Amino acid sequence: MRTICICLLLLGPVLSVAQDAKDPKKVTCRFLCLEGSTPPPPLINITDKSSDKGAEVTCTVPTNGLSPAIFCYAKGDTLNFIFSTDRTPAATVRIPPKGNAFILVFVAAAKAANTLPWRVFVIEDTPKNFPDGGAFVANFHNQDIRFLIGTSKLMLHPEGFHGFARPDPRDAFNMAPVVFEFQQQDTWRTASESMLRFLPGMRYLIFAYVDAASRRPRISTYQDFRPFSKPPEAR
Repeated sequence: MRTICICLLLLGPVLSVAQDAKDPKKVTCRFLCLEGSTPPPPLINITDKSSDKGAEVTCTVPTNGLSPAIFCYAKGDTLNFIFSTDRTPAATVRIPPKGNAFILVFVAAAKAANTLPWRVFVIEDTPKNFPDGGAFVANFHNQDIRFLIGTSKLMLHPEGFHGFARPDPRDAFNMAPVVFEFQQQDTWRTASESMLRFLPGMRYLIFAYVDAASRRPRISTYQDFRPFSKPPEAR
């Protein structure tokens, strides 16, 4: 009997981990379709793409700003989405294993055989990435970008990203300069130059990319306000 008890004690944590891996993981998600793309029809987050069983969550992907936060369910570290119209696969998203709040940026994928219609860039929604009153910059361009936010200068490689604190100094209207340059072969070209207002309780999401239709470099800027990622209580 003593031997059996010891075995059960040793197997307990293993069985618990196995059960955790089997159960869907609940995470907070907000959605955005990058400017220039036609947004997808409402999507359904499913816990198991090979089965009609389990939880299903309807998700809207807007283009003019971030969606409200909702709870989605991941199978392991993967979020699966299908189209609500015909239930065909729309996107498969890998999320960081230790995160629990994400912003999912949808970009239309190039049409090709055996390729899902949407690419999804995952941004972990943390104070480090999104300082209050600051800005988050991501480079979706296939070459380097460099930019100025207030007095902070930085260069980002493709798929790079960085969170910036609220610029200081600012003018009397809490505004600071924001300038972006794109690298095109060996030449740097200014793509955007503006003044933005930076206030507590607000943050900016800024994406650098190349417009698929015009092939020109673009900057998309979105404002987000508190509460940043508080979903309604799960039923």
